[in-house]
Amino acid sequence: MAKTDGPAEPFKRAVINTMRALGAEPELEVTFGTEPPQLRGLKARLPLPARDLPSNDVAQTRGAADAFALKLAYHDEKTHSTYVPPGSSARAIFEAAEQARVEAIGSNAMKGVARNLDASLNARLTQKGYARVHDKNEAPLAEAVGLMIRERLTGRATPKAGEGVLGAWRETIEGRAGKDLEQLIDSMRDQQSFAKLTRRIVSDLGLGDELGEDPDDGNDEESQEENQEQEQNSEGEASEASEPQGASSEDVEYSESEGEEGEEQSAEIDVEERPTKSEADETADGKQPYRPDHPFSDRLNEPTYKIYTTQFDEMVDAETLCDLEELGRLRTYLDQQLQSLQGVVSRLANRLQRRLLAKQNRSWDFDLEEGLLDTARLTRVVVDPMHPLSYKWERDTDFRDTVVTLLLDNSGSMRGRPIMVAAMCADILARTLERCNVKVEILGFTTKAWKGGQSRDKWLQDGKPPQPGRLNDLRHIVYKSADAPWRRARRNLGLMMREGLLKENIDGEALMWAHNRLIGRQEQRRILMVISDGAPVDDSTLSVNAGNYLERHLREVIEAIETRSPVELLAIGIGHDVTRYYRRAVTIVDAEQLGGAMTEKLAELFDEDTQKASRGPGKQKQPRKSARPRLHAVAR
Repeated sequence: MAKTDGPAEPFKRAVINTMRALGAEPELEVTFGTEPPQLRGLKARLPLPARDLPSNDVAQTRGAADAFALKLAYHDEKTHSTYVPPGSSARAIFEAAEQARVEAIGSNAMKGVARNLDASLNARLTQKGYARVHDKNEAPLAEAVGLMIRERLTGRATPKAGEGVLGAWRETIEGRAGKDLEQLIDSMRDQQSFAKLTRRIVSDLGLGDELGEDPDDGNDEESQEENQEQEQNSEGEASEASEPQGASSEDVEYSESEGEEGEEQSAEIDVEERPTKSEADETADGKQPYRPDHPFSDRLNEPTYKIYTTQFDEMVDAETLCDLEELGRLRTYLDQQLQSLQGVVSRLANRLQRRLLAKQNRSWDFDLEEGLLDTARLTRVVVDPMHPLSYKWERDTDFRDTVVTLLLDNSGSMRGRPIMVAAMCADILARTLERCNVKVEILGFTTKAWKGGQSRDKWLQDGKPPQPGRLNDLRHIVYKSADAPWRRARRNLGLMMREGLLKENIDGEALMWAHNRLIGRQEQRRILMVISDGAPVDDSTLSVNAGNYLERHLREVIEAIETRSPVELLAIGIGHDVTRYYRRAVTIVDAEQLGGAMTEKLAELFDEDTQKASRGPGKQKQPRKSARPRLHAVAR
């Protein structure tokens, strides 16, 4: 072990090597962080254990690593995508069953892996608050099905944190799908057969309308069509080889029968086969002048971003999503969790307050011909009492009326420590800025459902029109409006601790929403601060559009605000490089650094504004004959 290595480094290396061996992927890239565990392709993120390696942290990290490795070893994405249902509820059950299958294979083969997976599962269920769930309305059906399949395949008892969820649904699941559940163990190592049985279980549970078309119905017909196409292609290649180069039999027949008119049509067909972007825009939008496809070139005027329906979107006040009693409990829980960090952020906020009040209260103009004697120039006065420009005068700073909007990412990846710290920092900064006569608005953005909600269901009912655009129900939350006093809105921030609130994030539309609220304000200066921990993600939208669909829209919105709007935009990324999106941005590694980053960036903005106001329209101060008239001129 190297001298510079911490006590956790050998453990991390062992986990990485074991994960690569178990998953049979030597090129797997593994990182550790405070964000939720994640596996995408050959990149995995695992929970970061504490430096002293407590046993719970070790088990959770190993469990997450083993779960990802088993998925790499026993899960085929092509088969999965063939059989996965399009409906959101059915899809959740299908994916929970598949994860239970791959983990069961490893648990049955290796006792150590089984213990690690049990610890990881218990920690996940506890973090989601399922230990307190005993009612169907609070217990997700997909989670219950996954736990029951795990029981059937491994024979291991459900962790205590999940007993309430499974108990709420056990009779319903066994009564409707008991026979099909019994057959799963025989198909455990055959993903295709297992997927078919899982679809039957989904149908047994009354979600057959979300299964979509049966992927096995057209297999025979498709294979026959492929064979016919291959035969036709081989015959076509043979005939083309026997003809002169550059001409085909169809071309010859077409030119002989249609003549010159046919040549014109042939030319038009040739153009349609090779459409360019500008021609496609002209077809969709009518006649438009040619525009080169430069990045960020007036993109907001083009229909590159579509919304399938806004019928199910909502913009709500925080108190309407939760009763006041529960809000009070959640706020108390938030305060308890962040007692150690609250003192640090409060000191930073108080330092920001002193700086802002100092800027608002007074400043000095020097080198004046009259006013108070400048003691710093006392030696010059003694040497030459008639020397001018030895006086100073105090004046009030023209501190512009300001409003600050804090836009918080309420996506599922912020769950846990990041959202706690963000809520607490927003709370303390709102209180601090209010003391300095700076109005603050606190907003949050997420979606109403995972992987599409009513918007996706409507799209399915409408026959799946192609390229539907955004396909989820937005939920924009107002935790504190700019005109509401902090004492009234303080309790609302506890809503971020509510289980089930944090889902997916569509950043571009949230940024537009917050910006438009600011534009309607009367304050002279408007600041928008975005706090996020990742790129925009919504599975339902990205599954039917381009992979960069949401990210491209976010870039377009940011470019428009930064170049055309009076709103000053800055961003803080938690473990995510936001500098590739925003001009004025900072990235922090740990959520604990958020309070310092927020106060520092706001202080920089106010410092810049004060310096501009003090300089006025000119570049340098000029000697003045009198003090007071010039002060008003500078203030203007």
